[in-house]
Amino acid sequence: MKKIIYILSAAVIAVCASSCEKFLDSASPSAFDSQTVFSNYDLAESQMFSALQSFGETNSYRGRYLSYIGLNSDIEWYNTFKPTDEKYQIAGYNQLPNNGQLNLNNGPFAKMYEGIERLNLCIEGVRTYGNVAENPNMAYLLGEALTIRALFYYDLVKAWGDVPARFEPTTSSTIYKARDSRDVVFKQILADLDEAIPYLPWPGKDARTSRTDRVNKMFAQGLYARIALMASGYAIRPDDGMVGTGDLGTVRITSDPDLQKDVLYPKALEYLRTAIASGTASLQDYETLWRNQSNGDNLNAGSGYETLYVIPFSDGRGRWNYTFAVRSEGSKYAGGSTVTRGGDSGPVPTMWFRYEPQDIRRDLTCVNWRWNSNDEKELAGIQRWYFGKYRFEWMTRIPYTGGNDDGVKPLVLRYADILLMAAEITNELGNLNEAKEWLLKVRERAYRGHEEMAENYVNGIGSKEAMFNAIVDERALEFCGEMTRKFDLVRWNLLKQKMDESIAEMKDLRDLKGKFAGINGLDGDVYVQASGSEISVWGLTGETTKPKGNWEKKSGYINKTVDSKGADTGLYDALIEGLYNSDPVQHTFWPIYNDSITNSQGALKNDYGY
Repeated sequence: MKKIIYILSAAVIAVCASSCEKFLDSASPSAFDSQTVFSNYDLAESQMFSALQSFGETNSYRGRYLSYIGLNSDIEWYNTFKPTDEKYQIAGYNQLPNNGQLNLNNGPFAKMYEGIERLNLCIEGVRTYGNVAENPNMAYLLGEALTIRALFYYDLVKAWGDVPARFEPTTSSTIYKARDSRDVVFKQILADLDEAIPYLPWPGKDARTSRTDRVNKMFAQGLYARIALMASGYAIRPDDGMVGTGDLGTVRITSDPDLQKDVLYPKALEYLRTAIASGTASLQDYETLWRNQSNGDNLNAGSGYETLYVIPFSDGRGRWNYTFAVRSEGSKYAGGSTVTRGGDSGPVPTMWFRYEPQDIRRDLTCVNWRWNSNDEKELAGIQRWYFGKYRFEWMTRIPYTGGNDDGVKPLVLRYADILLMAAEITNELGNLNEAKEWLLKVRERAYRGHEEMAENYVNGIGSKEAMFNAIVDERALEFCGEMTRKFDLVRWNLLKQKMDESIAEMKDLRDLKGKFAGINGLDGDVYVQASGSEISVWGLTGETTKPKGNWEKKSGYINKTVDSKGADTGLYDALIEGLYNSDPVQHTFWPIYNDSITNSQGALKNDYGY
């Protein structure tokens, strides 16, 4: 009887060398046989859990994929401008296939396929021996495995576009596989989710679905909608039949009739409407949502909770706050005086000004201060903003001691996205009033205490085009720092246009022109008042007279371009224009890296001019 090989190296899955053929054709003497494993729920669940390990591997989601995949966009950027820095090159659309951060034999490309291979084994085994039709636990496990595999593939397509489609366990004859059209992948994972959704309980309706590190019905429905939006949207694509031939590609929608909006949107909207009507998730207080994200309490799912799924890092794994939290330069919150953590990326400097003062998301999303070694907040400079959603000082359940792993579980999907996807799809299908209903729910939460402003704004939207533009803006305000914006702009065919607008807006801020002309007169001064760990900043919203009391003046804070030694600082041209350092459309996708290319025995080739 066929044996199960539990742990496959990353090389087997995507970049296996020729010696792997003997390995794949031989049985593991210590492994249980397939029937024993997949007729027993606990053993089968353990096999599925082995796939989740691939999320947390050092150079997988933990330290490489999540650190860079959403950068740069019109609202988020890598906080260090250094053209020779390989990290900056990734964010600036200027990396090469030999990029030292990602050209790894255990990098995210290989590790995702490692996870997929383990899921393929699980899916095949549960289908064959799990008696899914009569065993709800086995049905859940199959639904979970199908959903996680769909998530892996969705993330692969986000990064690389067209990728090898592997939906069966690897054999010696299928080790070396060329890239397939992403349409093949889209159709399979959408079909997989169609199958999975009936198997899965709603959030909070099962011991497993009461946790956000296990999948539930609403998450699978939301993932279906996300994939449908991407599959039917714009992206750079090789010509039909030219995937993996070195084709430069053109920006277009798919020519596959099964992936058009009129096919995918009605089903996606049906799933989203059903999700909303279920009442098994809801919008939370915005600050509470993000405090829970950092302190580890975002594992609760069900009515009253917003988070639908998180990357299932263990409490001692993952580098989310380590990478994205408000910068700490020697504070007690991030490990002490010798440790600098957080702030690798942040909002673009103009993002704070896009919010209205009454929008509670503004000061929770964009902060212009950092922690210093005296455990005090200090201004970071107009060019350096941080994501206020992620903070070391909020980590109460798992105190952070400054190591490389912080245990924060990155949020994959939350209820606000269910509402805004429903608004976007409903609007596209011609029901403006229903779209307004879903948008208003998100807007009212953001304007708590000023709900009439949200109502007036939404009621003033009078056309399909105006609603689309409102959704483009709202998704920026709602999800800044969550690394979804780049992929929204790609599917809308707005990536370069919006990034160019952001560049122009930053130059206006630097020069105090346009909508920034009234900020604190013409010199860009701000005033600061610090008291212990608190800091108040005066002058960023148009005040023109010096505040009363004990305030410290920061002269030329906004428009300073050189320091006393003549070095560039503030918002200088090269920094602003470095939002992208190569065409972001041509290099929307990452290259497949040299290590994978070399070890694929000629099966894998790059497109898009890499």
